[in-house]
Amino acid sequence: MIIYPAIDLRGGKCVRLFQGKADQETVYFENPVEPAKTWRDGGASNLHVVDLDGAFSGNSRNLDAVQEILKVDGLKVQLGGGMRDEKVIKQSLDMGLSRVIIGTRACNEPSWVIEMIKQFGPDRIVVGIDAKDGMVATQGWVETSTTPAKDLAKTLVANGLRWIIHTDVSTDGAMQGPNLEAQREISLAVPKCNVIASGGVSCAEDISNLRELSIECPNIEGVIVGKALYEKTVDLKQVIKI
Repeated sequence: MIIYPAIDLRGGKCVRLFQGKADQETVYFENPVEPAKTWRDGGASNLHVVDLDGAFSGNSRNLDAVQEILKVDGLKVQLGGGMRDEKVIKQSLDMGLSRVIIGTRACNEPSWVIEMIKQFGPDRIVVGIDAKDGMVATQGWVETSTTPAKDLAKTLVANGLRWIIHTDVSTDGAMQGPNLEAQREISLAVPKCNVIASGGVSCAEDISNLRELSIECPNIEGVIVGKALYEKTVDLKQVIKI
C-alpha cells in the first residue's frame, strides 16, 4: 500500500481544511516546497497535491507553487482541483505531473471524462469521487449531488477508468479514523480499478486497518494522509517501514 502525503494549496500556501470548509483553515507552511522535501526525506515516493482555490472556483490558481514542488527530486506528483477543461489538464501534465485528478466535472459530465481518458491515457487521469453519505459531493464539497458514488464509479470504470481517489467527506480532516465500510463498498463495486482511500487517517493503526482491508479488496492501492502528518500523530518513516 502506497502512502500519499497530501499537500493542499490555497493562496500558494500549504494548508488543511476541516471537512473541506473554507472558513476552517489552518496554515502549516508558507512555502509548500518545505513539506514536499520533508515527506520525500521521510520515504515518500508519491505526493497528492490539491489546488483548493481551483476546487472552489473552477480555475487552477496555484500552478506556480506546483511547479516549485515538481522541482523536488524523487517524487511522483498527482494534482487535483480545478481540472475542468482540456487545456488545464494538458498544461498540468506537460509540467511533469504523473496524473491529474478530475472531480466535479466527472460527476456532471461523465462522457467528457471518458474522452479525457482516451486522449491522455488511463494512467494519467484519476477521478476523485468525494462522497457524503454515499452520494457524490461536488464544487469543492460545497454541493451534494443526487448521484450515488458507486454508480458513478461503475460507469466510468466500464469506460476505461483505472484510478479512483475515494474520499469520505465526513471524515476528512476530522482525525477520527477512516470510514472503512465506505472504502470497502466502493472498492468491491469496481474490482478492476485502483482505489486510493482518503479521509480520516489519524494514526498508524488507521493505516494498518486499511492495509488489512486491502486483503479483502486488493484493488485498494494506497492511502492519502494529510492532517495526521502535519499534527505529527503519524510518523511517515515508521508507517512506510511497517
